[in-house]
This record gives sequence, C-alpha cells and structure tokens, in this order.
Amino acid sequence: MAYLEIADLKKSFGANQVVKAFDLGVERGEFVSLLGPSGCGKTTVLRMVAGFETPSSGSIRMDGQEVARLPPNQRNVGMVFQAYALFPNMTVAENIGFGLKIAKRPQASIAKRVGQMLEMIKLPHIADRYPFQLSGGQQQRVAIARALAVEPKILLLDEPLSALDAKIRVSLREEIRALQKELGITTLFVTHDQEEALSMSDRIVVMSEGRMEQVGTPFEIYNFPRTRFVASFVGTLNLLKGRILDAGSGRLLVADQEIGVAGGFPGRSTGEEATLALRPEGIRLCDGTGDANRLNGVIEDVGFHGPIVRIRVRCQDTVISLDSFNSPSSQLPERGAAATVAFPRDVLVLADA
Repeated sequence: MAYLEIADLKKSFGANQVVKAFDLGVERGEFVSLLGPSGCGKTTVLRMVAGFETPSSGSIRMDGQEVARLPPNQRNVGMVFQAYALFPNMTVAENIGFGLKIAKRPQASIAKRVGQMLEMIKLPHIADRYPFQLSGGQQQRVAIARALAVEPKILLLDEPLSALDAKIRVSLREEIRALQKELGITTLFVTHDQEEALSMSDRIVVMSEGRMEQVGTPFEIYNFPRTRFVASFVGTLNLLKGRILDAGSGRLLVADQEIGVAGGFPGRSTGEEATLALRPEGIRLCDGTGDANRLNGVIEDVGFHGPIVRIRVRCQDTVISLDSFNSPSSQLPERGAAATVAFPRDVLVLADA
C-alpha cells in the first residue's frame, strides 16, 4: 500500500462537482505534482488532504490510517501556502516555532529545532527579523521551514512560487527539490506551471475540470501524452490535420503534401481525417533533402528568446512552430522566405483522443 492513498475522492460545492473520482497512490519520499489550469480542482484535492475541506465521498489514508474525517491538527501534515501566511507580529524564529509551541514542546526543544530549521534554509542570521523585513524568497523559505519544523508525515505545497519573480522562482524550486530529497519527505505540490512540474517531480498528475487526465513521470507526460488535453497543456504543440492515404503504411496528406507516421494508423481507415501532435524541438529547417518527413512553406514569424529561436512556418492552412538554438555565428531566417521543415516519422503522436 502507498504511503498516501487517495481513493475515489470527490468534492462538490452545491451542484458543482469540482473533483471527480480522484485516485492516487503516493509512495514514501515521493514528490508528486498536481498540474492543471486554474479551476481544475488541484488545490481542492490538496486542501482535502490537509483537512481544510471535507470530501463529499472517498478515502484518504496516510501511512495506513484513514484521515478523511479528521481535523487538520490530527493529520500531522505541513502546508505551505501561495501567500506565505506568516504572522506579521512574530519574528522569523517565532513563526517557525509556532507549531511546536501549540504542541506544547519545551522551550529549549523549540529553540533547538528553530535553529536547525534556520540552518537548513540557510538563513540563520534572520531569526529576529519580522516578515516585512524579508524578501519574497526569504519569506517563502521561512514558510517552508515552519511547515517542516513539526516533522510532518507529508508536505503540501500550494503554488508556493507563483508570487516570486522568474529568477528567484527557478532558484527556489531547485532548493525545495534538494531539501525534499535530503529529508525524504513525501510531498504533494500544486502548480499551474508546467516547467515547475516537469523539473521538480517524480510523477505528475495532469488535471482538467476535476478529472485526472494522466499520471506519469515527467518524461512520460511530455513525450507520450495520452489525451489531446495533456498534449496541448504540457509544452508547446503543433497539430497537423490531414487525411489518411494509407492506414497500414502510415501515409498522410497534410497541406497537400505527403508525410509518413511510424507504426501507421491502427484501427483507422484510408480516407479518414487524423490529427497528429508534433513538438517544436522535433523539427528543423532543412534544404529539402534526406529521408525525414518534409513540408514546404513560408517563414511567417521569427521570435528571439535568448538561447532559443522560435520560428513559425506556414504551409497553406497549417502553421508549424519549431525551436532552434541561438548561435551568434548564424543568421536568423527572414520573414516571407521559402522554407522546408523536416521531422522524423517517429516523433509524430496521434492526437485524436
């Protein structure tokens, strides 16, 4: 049995069902992200695990104990909120030690644990400061230390990085992941940021409209999406719509040009329409020779993003985005110029689900 076992969890507010039959097992020490757009139900799942929302039905077991109807203070979880939720009238040390004080730990024990937490987050010099004297990144580190001070069974993180600027966000997510690995604490992380989920997680749960769309490793979620929603939500995606010329051999007509798909179209018939998904990094500009699939078109746009150059090529009604690495020694392609894009047969994924 998994360390955290969530079975057939449902939640409704009136007639609105916001979580629909959620099932998930999280192993001890695993880092699992709930990823999806706003309103998909991911934070509601987290709040039910924490005890701040009561499930309409279903089971939540932590380390073998049923906790779905227990109050938050009897679940031994640590939660970090998006807005930090530090007490403004308490020092950093008092904030970190608050849960221990509520648990009536001896003062000496609290002081020792607070010192350990400050060392762990690499901020031992700010113990006597107040939250308003800290940067956003420092406040979030303190919030994490406060959640971990009580030695929770599970750490719950509700979009803890969304209020920070980009550079601090990248740095702090690396710190959170390193800390989680060091402590070996089971962690549920809620985010709408696909890059955060892909870079931090052991597994990802992609959610949409209260449903679980797919559960898998970051590699599986990105490279082998099982539904069209997952394919379009996680990463940038090209959708190539065409007509099947030969289902067995995988020949397809796109923008009046023929391409091939590895493995063909099992269960489909010649003459049917099909939609294929293609990631930008699987495509390159070429001179029109070679064995890969090729489509001819015109450069519609060139976007410079520092290390990456994103190019859009129009092939009749189909627009294809591709990414290439920036090189100071090469010239950017010109808008309106003729171009040929090439991509292997095996990078195409059927996206009709």
